[in-house]
Amino acid sequence: MKKVLLTTAFGLALVGAAALPAMAQDAGAGFQAGDILVRGRIIDVVPQEDSSTSVAGGEVAVGNRVAPELDFSYFFSENIAAELILATTKHELDGKGTLTGTSIGDAWIVPPTITLQYHFNPDQAFKPYVGAGLNYSWFWNEKPSAAFNKLEMTGGVGYALQAGFDYKVAENWYFNADIKKIWLNVDASINSGGVTADVDLDPVVVGVGLGYKF
Repeated sequence: MKKVLLTTAFGLALVGAAALPAMAQDAGAGFQAGDILVRGRIIDVVPQEDSSTSVAGGEVAVGNRVAPELDFSYFFSENIAAELILATTKHELDGKGTLTGTSIGDAWIVPPTITLQYHFNPDQAFKPYVGAGLNYSWFWNEKPSAAFNKLEMTGGVGYALQAGFDYKVAENWYFNADIKKIWLNVDASINSGGVTADVDLDPVVVGVGLGYKF
């Protein structure tokens, strides 16, 4: 179901781009060294979790979340840029397997990600790109459910891959669609009785938004 939602979301973004005006203003004026592109996106963070717990047969399910995102791209040349992605999302944790029906709690995650990108078609209105980089995630405001008396989550460093496009719609304004895959392992201590969990979140992040070039 999650894969269907992701495919549908990015497909709608592509359709939206095709429906944009065919004659973007000054399409030939592409990105140049020293340009800064600031984007605001709405993202859907969809964990593709794989987990194990110290409870026999117990697993952890992590809910997806829609949230705003802000990112900044600095162009070293017309093709090469670095992007810093900033967002925070709250996720519900529920039991699976022998823990099915058990609410574990919820937690906020801050997953700043930096990628190095290659941008194609610098002189065209439609400018696709690919990127790769690193993510560092940490958790805050962890709240256990009534069934547990502690929830502590520890994040760390993960890898990220990215693909997307910018489409010029007006002077300095760009429509953007973006998809990222992040590999992230999380350690969770669920209660003071020593129940622990190891969770590979590995989220897919789909976003659409607008950018402004400075």
